[in-house]
Amino acid sequence: MNNRPSSPADDAPVRPTLWDSPAMARRLRRRYAAERRFRLLGLAAVALSAAFLAFLLITMVAQGIRGFTETKVTLPVNLAHADLPIEPSRVKGRSADLALAGAGLEDAVATAATMRFGRDGANLLSPGAWLIVRDAIKGDPSILHRTVTFTLPVASPYDVAAKGEGTPDAEGVVARLRQQRVLSTGWNWNFLTDADATDPTRVGIWGAAKGSLLTMLVTLALAFPIGVLAALYLEEYAPKNRWTDLIEVSINNLAAVPSIIFGLLGLAVFLNTFGLPRSAPLVGGLTLALMTMPVIVIAGRNAIKSVPPSIRDAALAIGASRVQVIFHHVLPLALPGILTGTIIGMARALGETAPLLMIGMRAFIAAPPRGLTDPSTVLPVQIFLWSDQVDRGFIEKTSAAIIVLLVFLLAMNGLAIYLRNRFETRW
Repeated sequence: MNNRPSSPADDAPVRPTLWDSPAMARRLRRRYAAERRFRLLGLAAVALSAAFLAFLLITMVAQGIRGFTETKVTLPVNLAHADLPIEPSRVKGRSADLALAGAGLEDAVATAATMRFGRDGANLLSPGAWLIVRDAIKGDPSILHRTVTFTLPVASPYDVAAKGEGTPDAEGVVARLRQQRVLSTGWNWNFLTDADATDPTRVGIWGAAKGSLLTMLVTLALAFPIGVLAALYLEEYAPKNRWTDLIEVSINNLAAVPSIIFGLLGLAVFLNTFGLPRSAPLVGGLTLALMTMPVIVIAGRNAIKSVPPSIRDAALAIGASRVQVIFHHVLPLALPGILTGTIIGMARALGETAPLLMIGMRAFIAAPPRGLTDPSTVLPVQIFLWSDQVDRGFIEKTSAAIIVLLVFLLAMNGLAIYLRNRFETRW
């Protein structure tokens, strides 16, 4: 019971709000002005973010689109006059490459370029130009006895000059060749089908892309089932005590650990202890799985927690077992969130470089890997290696590789959106 004596103010009637008063009008104007400022700040933040993103994409596309093209020169080669000491029958089979290389085919192509373009004609061609002639001879040995006109790639300085960023001397040579109508620029399909090389006109991205694909498959095969099962146990079965609290804190801390720490862990455990092959997609996938698993566990727990308790109660009420409730009802409803978190974690793993450098995936790999234990590299490491090269021809190749990596990331995000919409249940 309240024994406080009443005051005259308590008995005073409450005055109604005068909405048309000048004071209230000033308060409303200040409130609306604050809302407009907040909205404008939000729009400015979105516009600034979009501007930076557009600048990044435009810069990468402008520089990288040249990496998908190559400059070639038309060169007639008189193979009959070269008098190569090789029989047509020897250019078939596995020993053909060795036989043609030992017969002086590279010198014959250089001589033809000197005769056609002058004293520096041999320097005009890419170091790997003669390989095109070699492949043509392997396909048709009869050309050893006649003159054949080839379209061969030019050296990196002239390729860069033909695209508008070369030295004055190289641009002068390119202008002279264009007047002779022997120079052409076209799509470089070899960039999408070959592996790494020392010459920027011969490099390709397929070796690194295949290494990334194999590494991501190993990462997904390990991190996804273990992460989802761990999330189900912690959310549905684990008792709430100090041990589970310690596990939860540890998982949250592991998700924030710098990625290079996982690289050191992979180096110590998978390479030094178990002796797994160095610079292999198997080891890279194991290392990235350790890094991705805490992210999947956290995303999985949040998705499982978002399933309404009434779903569990209804399933138990009609006689379903605990396992049936989880795998027939809870997991399918939580799957969109789990898949979205998994793809986000995989996208982060795809862009990681530091942990893979620690396990040796920065080696020069001249051939695409054929399996999980073959030496390979990945797209981020390949970009890092090309960006450290002195030759200006690698600049556009680096930007082109970044475009391939962005396409890879967009494809993974698109897959996440599709899976989320495919399995999403609307309440």
